[in-house]
Amino acid sequence: MDQIQGMRIFVRVVEAGTFTRAADSLGLPKGTVTKQIQALESRLHVKLLNRTTRRVTVTPDGAAYYERTARLLNDFDDIEASMTNAQANPTGRLRIDVGSSMARLVILPALSTFCDRYPDIQVDVGVSDRAVDLISDNVDCVIGGGDLTDQSLVARRIGNLPWMTVASPAYLKRYGAPQHPTDIEKRHLVVGFFSGSTRRMFPEEFHRGDGKFEITGPYRVSVNDSNAHMTAVLGGFGLSQVITYMAEPFIASGELVQILPDWTRPPLPVHVVYPPNRHLSAKVRAFVDWAAELFAKHPQLQRL
Repeated sequence: MDQIQGMRIFVRVVEAGTFTRAADSLGLPKGTVTKQIQALESRLHVKLLNRTTRRVTVTPDGAAYYERTARLLNDFDDIEASMTNAQANPTGRLRIDVGSSMARLVILPALSTFCDRYPDIQVDVGVSDRAVDLISDNVDCVIGGGDLTDQSLVARRIGNLPWMTVASPAYLKRYGAPQHPTDIEKRHLVVGFFSGSTRRMFPEEFHRGDGKFEITGPYRVSVNDSNAHMTAVLGGFGLSQVITYMAEPFIASGELVQILPDWTRPPLPVHVVYPPNRHLSAKVRAFVDWAAELFAKHPQLQRL
């Protein structure tokens, strides 16, 4: 058995949490992954993993082996990179994850410039508004909005997205325009937005001077995808707060109307995030730098 390959497979199983997910991310049959782990345990004469029908966990010996193996593989990759032209010509498969509206409006329209600059990188773009586990999902980096909740990750702030409160003309014709945030709870509807992982509803926030209000309803429709959220607002299901760069084209066309303009919400910080325990390969560094450069060129993505 190739010892390096065996180590890589073991590390991937630990990070993915299941043999199936590890096999899928490595492009190998599940049976091959299982046999490699069995052969590794046989050669080392220790049990590295505990298997259940749903998940695998590391034994104490497995945890110690993972820590040293992961570090060794990172060092090995560093040596390989230093002996080739990979830094100047990054190659390989790059797995990124981006929120749906950001992918549609920012990343995908400009991605050809990255592909032209680095023709030997193959890009897998995961698009969703759900929270991604970079380690178990085997994602190299994520571009996402919001405050960082996992302080173990490495993050580079690349943008700030302001909000505006909007509604469709049809909605305003039926319900009128609120004159104060508290009017929303009394006689208006919002388009709700909830977390795809926790199902928690995100409130609308209104700030002016020392005044602050958080409003979560009432609503008839709620969604967990930013593109669907905008579609529901355009459809007149309620008023809501949306990212300014998403709303501006519809404001210009008359499909949306800004309301409560004197009330603001703190801008949404945007980060590109990657795991700290992974070798920051040339392809990942190239993408991180490209993303920062892309956002820097858009004033509407840098407003405070």
